[in-house]
Formats: sequence, structure tokens, C-alpha cells
Amino acid sequence: MYSKKVRAKLVLSDNTVFLGYSFGFPFSSSGEVVFSTGMTGYPESLTDPSYSGQILVFTYPLIGNYGIPAHNKKNVSNLESEKIQVKGLIVGDYSEEFSHWSAEKSLSSWLKENKVPAIFGVDSRALTQKLRSKGTMLGKIIIEKEIPFFDPNKLNLVEKVSCSKNEWFGKGNKKVALVDFGAKHGIIRSLLKRKIKILRVPWNSPLNELDVDGFVLSNGPGDPSLLSVPIQNIKKLFSDSKPVFGICLGNQLLGRAAGINTFKLKFGHRSQNQPCINLETNNCIITSQNHGFALENKMKNDFVKWFVNANDKTIEGIKHKSKPFFSVQFHPEASPGPTDSDFLFDEFKEML
Repeated sequence: MYSKKVRAKLVLSDNTVFLGYSFGFPFSSSGEVVFSTGMTGYPESLTDPSYSGQILVFTYPLIGNYGIPAHNKKNVSNLESEKIQVKGLIVGDYSEEFSHWSAEKSLSSWLKENKVPAIFGVDSRALTQKLRSKGTMLGKIIIEKEIPFFDPNKLNLVEKVSCSKNEWFGKGNKKVALVDFGAKHGIIRSLLKRKIKILRVPWNSPLNELDVDGFVLSNGPGDPSLLSVPIQNIKKLFSDSKPVFGICLGNQLLGRAAGINTFKLKFGHRSQNQPCINLETNNCIITSQNHGFALENKMKNDFVKWFVNANDKTIEGIKHKSKPFFSVQFHPEASPGPTDSDFLFDEFKEML
């Protein structure tokens, strides 16, 4: 049992209240409440910039049992960014005791270091059922101090999580620009593994002026319709034939640059077991996903559907009929896994 019980509560925008106990930073916080059904990988999920502005609910009943691995904030060898990105964490049960060969500290101490509130003892099953039936909702974690609701979807969250200047990574004969909309470090690791030299650039960089062999459009948080500057920058790439590979938000931005609209999903896809069908081969792969928006099923300007979700039939990938432009809604860097779609990085390298 957790040694220092401090009462806390999660209040949803319809005034539903879930009671629990604090095990993170003792501070009230508000954002958009979303759930993830992944069974492992909480350190990776919590550091994923795509969760910026969101209060994350883990459906898996026990969290914290393998602690937090040792990591260096100055490199990309571990985790998915330099810090915890979520506005708060909600779990059913928290394991105060942790055990793993790589563990450096407890989840609780890590949350406190990053000043992120967290609640355990919540009926996470009932909370998830509510979010599935009602859809994603605004919420606030209240620990002593009352605060108002906050809607992150009205802000340009990408500007907050993107790098502020150009950065080089690795060595290789081929150079790729990674457009940082909130890029997971797993994308950088996947490219470095293939001996590709990476130039990470801020979200609003003019892309057609860069001396590179191709472009990767990263994942990131928020509503893609707010990102008019990068959409126009991506459009300018269409006049050339340098390969463009979009991932998650990058998929939505490539689609919008091609004239395909996006829409907000009821409760999003946040899991490690989403089945996606390749329409060219009819093969099904299991994918890791984290997104709240998707492309509409109306292809334009010589783009065609490439992958679809086997569960809800939403678009999971598009590609150009003749030019080397393609993107996927899921995460081929898969951190946490599975690694079924890792081959897409090989296909991208072959195009360079």
C-alpha cells in the first residue's frame, strides 16, 4: 500500500468525479482526458510528445512495477523525449515497489521530478467505458487547489514541443530532414540504425530550401488543421521528387497538403494492437498508435489509400500514385512495440 495517502480526484467536463490518491507531484492540472490500452511501455508513452496537453489514463490495472530506466536527457538512446509530456496520469493501481535490471527510480519519484500529477485508486475500467461511450472529454486533476478546465485542441501544441533550432544526428551518405512536430526519439533511432544522417528542423521550417535527400514528417500533438504554415511548406515539396515519409501527425499533414481533410475521432487510437490492412498486399500488420485525428476517406491529387484500420475502416496510410510520397497513421518506430511495420524505414531508405 502506498505510504503517504493524499486524496485527489479527477473531474470530467460533465461533472463526473473519480476519487483516488495522489502519487505524483501534488499539483492540480487540467487537459484532455484520453486512454491507452497498452500493457507495457509506460515510460515511453509518458515521454511521447503526442500526449502534450492530455491527461493519460492507462487501462492496464497495475502500473509502475518495473520502475523507470536510467536515461540521459541529452541523447536519444532511451525514452521518447527529454521529459514527461502528459498533463497528468490516471491509473487503477500503482506499484510502489519496483524491480527491473534497468530501473533507476520509481515512477512516483520520476513524476515528482517532472512536476506531473498522478492519481491511483481510480476505477479506470469505469472511466474508460465512459470515455468510449461519451468520447474524449476535458478533465482536471484536483489536489487541494481548484482550477478551470483547459482545452489543448485550441492551441498550437506543436510549437511547444518542437525543437527550436536545427540539429544534426549521426553519419551517412544520405541526408534526411526530420521535421519536428513533436518527434519521438524512436524515429531518430530507426533512421540512425539505417546509417542515415539526420537534420532535425523546427516545425515551421521552409523545407524546399534544405539541402537533403528526403524528408520525414514526424508525429506530434493537436489538431492538424491549425498548422497552416507546415501544410504550405509540404505543398512546395510536391513540385520535386525527393521522398517524403509521414508518420502519425505527419500523415495528416501530408494529407491536408494534398487537399484531404481531417476529422477528430470519438476517442482516438491509443494502443499497441491496432490491426491495419495493406491494400496493395492484403496483409494485416499489428501496429502501435497514438492519435486523436484521422484523414477523411476522400483521396485527392493523385494520392490513394494504402492502409486501412481493420476495426473501424479509418485511413491508416496514403501514397502518391507516381511520386515517392507516402505516410502512415501508425508508428513504425514502435516504441513501445510491436515492430511489424519497421520495414517502412527500409522502404524509405531505398527511395533516397
